[in-house]
Amino acid sequence: MGPGEVNADRDLLHTQHDSSTSEATQQTPEELREEQRKIRRLQIMMNMVMSVISQDTTLTVDEAAEMVADSRRAALAMFPDKELAYNLIYKPRLQRLMRERYRIQ
Repeated sequence: MGPGEVNADRDLLHTQHDSSTSEATQQTPEELREEQRKIRRLQIMMNMVMSVISQDTTLTVDEAAEMVADSRRAALAMFPDKELAYNLIYKPRLQRLMRERYRIQ
């Protein structure tokens, strides 16, 4: 994942000016740090999942699919209102990886 992808992840997941909050509501520095920590944690988790899927030669397609499903659940638990962002950022990457790794059409 390159620097541009990391910034795109951060921008799409960033919730400071979410449509459900008023313009007057601002994040405190502590809330902003916590959100950045959660975003970084999500990025690390997704990188680990993708690394395991791409490198573990003993991993079955079913096990990989379960890892993908588990990572989605974890991501949405961390960012419940960001399913669209997940679908735009991580779902295509994981689908491409599964297709390449297991030659799925």
